[in-house]
This record gives sequence, C-alpha cells and structure tokens, in this order.
Amino acid sequence: MVPLYHQRSISFRNEGRSETIAPRPWSRQTAPAITKRCDGKLWSETFDVGLGHMLSSKDIKRQEAIFELSQGEQDLVEDLKLAKKAYRDPMLKLSIMTELELNQIFGTLDSLIPLHEELLSRLKDARKPDGSTDHVGHILVNWLPCLERYNSYCSNQVAAKALLDHKKQDHRVQDFLQRCLESPFSRKLDLWNFLDIPRSRLVKYPLLLKEIQKHTPNDHPDCQNLDEAISMIQSIVAAINTQTGESECRYYKERLLYLESGRRDLLIDRSRVLSCHGELKNNRGAKLHVFLFQDILVITRAITHNEQLWYQLYRQPVPVRDLDWKDLQDGEIRLGGSIRGAFSNNERSENFMKMNF
Repeated sequence: MVPLYHQRSISFRNEGRSETIAPRPWSRQTAPAITKRCDGKLWSETFDVGLGHMLSSKDIKRQEAIFELSQGEQDLVEDLKLAKKAYRDPMLKLSIMTELELNQIFGTLDSLIPLHEELLSRLKDARKPDGSTDHVGHILVNWLPCLERYNSYCSNQVAAKALLDHKKQDHRVQDFLQRCLESPFSRKLDLWNFLDIPRSRLVKYPLLLKEIQKHTPNDHPDCQNLDEAISMIQSIVAAINTQTGESECRYYKERLLYLESGRRDLLIDRSRVLSCHGELKNNRGAKLHVFLFQDILVITRAITHNEQLWYQLYRQPVPVRDLDWKDLQDGEIRLGGSIRGAFSNNERSENFMKMNF
C-alpha cells in the first residue's frame, strides 16, 4: 500500500509492517539470526536408537518435536543465565553502567529464568527411562499461563533498545560489548540478540506446539490438551502483541517535540497504535523520520537533545483521512525530488511513500 497526498515523489523505507491501519502483528520484528550451538542433537541421536524399531515414523516425529521443545527450553535457560553472568553482572561490578540503566535495559529478564526452568523440569520428569515421552499436553496447559509475565518484559523492549543504543556511544560500553562479541561464549551474538531471545522464543511456541500436535494421533489422550494449549498460547501471544504495540506507541509519542511548545495534536495523543515508522529520504540523502499512527501521519526530524534521541515535528501532521491508498506495481514510480518541495503547499503535484509488505 502507498499513501499519497498532494506533493512530490520521495521514497519511504519502513521499519515495520502494517495491514492498512490495523495493529502490527508482533512477529513484524525480525527475529535475531541465532547462531546454532554445535551440540544440537535430534531425539533419535540422543537416546537408544534401538527404540526406534518399535516406533512408527509418525511416533518418532512426535518424539523429535517434543524433544525440540525441551531442548529449546534448555538452550533458553542457558542463554538467559549467560546474559546475566557475562553482561549485566560485570558491567555493574565495573561501573560501566549504573544499576538503574542496567535495570532498564535488562528489564525483568531475571524473573523469566525460573519460569523456563520449571517447564524444563516438568518435561524431563515426564520423560521415560528410554527417552520417550507419552504426554506433554497437560504440562503445557498448566504452565502456559505464567507466560503472561512476559507482558512487562516485552513492553519494555523499545525503551531498553533505545537506551542500549545510546549507551553504545560511551567508549567503555562499546569496548566491553565488542570484547564480549569476540569471545567464544557469545557465538557471535551481540547483547541485544541475547535480550531479544525471550521474545523470539515466545512467538515460536505456537509453531512448536502445532508440530507436536501434527504428529499426535487423533485418538491419543494428549490430543485434547494440545488443542487447548495451542489456543492458550495464541491468545497469550496476541495479548502481549497488543500491549507491546501500545507500549511502543506511547514511547514514540513521548519522544515527539512539537513545533510550538505546549501545542499538541489530539489525533496523536489519542493514538494507541503505531502502524509503522521509518526513515524517509530523497535521492540526495536528506532524511526525515515518519510515523504512521492509527489516525495521523507525523513527519519529524531526528535530533539529539540532552544526549537523547528525540523527534521534532517537521511539518503539520497529516490526518489519515486525508491520505489516499493505492496499490502500485514495481517500476511504476519515479524516485526523486526534494524533501523541501515534497512538503510544500503545492497541491498540484503528488507525493508518495512506498511501503514494502
């Protein structure tokens, strides 16, 4: 979709995805490219392969899916503990950051560790001596409600990422993080990759559970509980998605600097959804930052004020009702023009912002 309004062509590189003006799915954020561990194994490689002769192909795939769930919990717990031990604790001890700053960046990460240790423990207890597992549905149904605690962690991520990016300007912070990145324990992941692992794991649960369900016979006692667990996790992820989106919207609204002090815009103030935002630039490299809220398009300049990033309004915001939406094929648009001309009052020309979905 491409919004058009009365001026000249400039291109828009969005940092999110939108479905018209609906809330963005949480999965819009690109999951980090996690470097796999060298010790990753399949269920059939970990336990007695002789058992495989007594199981059907479908049964083996079910065991593999359950094992993947369990192994993922093990990896997650190790990564969360590593983030605390290798990053947070040393930076606090060496006074590289203050405790307040670290609390903002790491959020409620500590509280997530025991949640996943509990699920891991239950899955291991359900595993029989031969390595197979008969039932996991009841375990998941009883455990999944605790994931609602992810609300506070995920809602804090926008502010946490902004503070971390700002602190990287400090040479001590940058040097410490670079040394960690070059160390084997990091697996070439930076700190934010580790902090984003819980979010990535959360949005993966529906897929993991559906994979187990896919290989579970319809007459299996686990079937009903798996159906319920899948419904539960989908609702939990959707709720966290909504709350995280609202938190992101609030964060950026609070970072706006208005053209006239004290003069705010009602459509901005009442917005609860930030459909997408990103950098707008012409072919000469001039840049603006644009926010598409649910009811209004806001054009800003990114500025640094008191060592923090703010967004100063560049022109009067444009209500969404004044925008036209058109589907354009690749190659239909000519890029070019000046930002100054694009936001002039000349209504004879047309301005577009291209959003790739």
